[in-house]
Amino acid sequence: MRSLNARRWANPGAPHVVGLTGPPGAGKSTFTDQLVRLARARGERVAVVAVDPSSPRTGGAILGDRIRMEDHAEDPKVYLRSLSARGAAGGLSRATAQIVDVLDAVGFDRVLVETVGVGQGELAILGVADTVLVVLTPESGDTVQTMKAGLLEIADVFCVNKADRPGADALARDLELSVHLDDRAWTAPVHTSSALSGAGVPAVLASVEAHRAWLSGAGRREWEDRRAEGRVSAFLELRAEAARREALTASCIADLRAGRVRPEDVA
Repeated sequence: MRSLNARRWANPGAPHVVGLTGPPGAGKSTFTDQLVRLARARGERVAVVAVDPSSPRTGGAILGDRIRMEDHAEDPKVYLRSLSARGAAGGLSRATAQIVDVLDAVGFDRVLVETVGVGQGELAILGVADTVLVVLTPESGDTVQTMKAGLLEIADVFCVNKADRPGADALARDLELSVHLDDRAWTAPVHTSSALSGAGVPAVLASVEAHRAWLSGAGRREWEDRRAEGRVSAFLELRAEAARREALTASCIADLRAGRVRPEDVA
């Protein structure tokens, strides 16, 4: 993809690639819609890559995240693209990084990548995004303990959405305590918001911008490490996919289906 002259491989924030992740139902699509509004108000060209879960049987997906962003459908400076995860691990489609490179090369100022929404396992977003925004809800309080280790590793900004619901402030306090106990160089800010009304979203965007500025200065080494790991992850994904395609044509497949051989043996 280097022939596309993607800017993001050389410097952070050009374009600023923001990943939105968190558990299903947290309001990521509605939050993304609000971020698009704010970015357009600043005159930015914005692209959204929304990754939907796919059926394990057919590989199909509803690709419905764009429904929540239909107000931008006729804006020539907003591009919306839905992708099916197609079984890829980590909350992204295998094509996500390449599509972000294309959007970079054609000159978008900000690229928002919305992941499937599976919580702790969504580490793939680190290889694509400059800034990772984790969106939670008060109901996440029951499960945040099990997700916390993974979330603290990937989150650059936390947002407790649907903040009018009981438990929002308690979850925000829990997260603030956790991030201050973490030893990362960047301390992830914790916000509360209501994506439906837009309340609190500007403050979240301000923290996202502060993280971009940090990456260009004191956090430059962390950004370089992320890009390096992203390149390695992309290579491994491509090699794994090639190996999977090759294996599906192997003569042992029929024997495996019939139960005549063990997977461990033929592997």
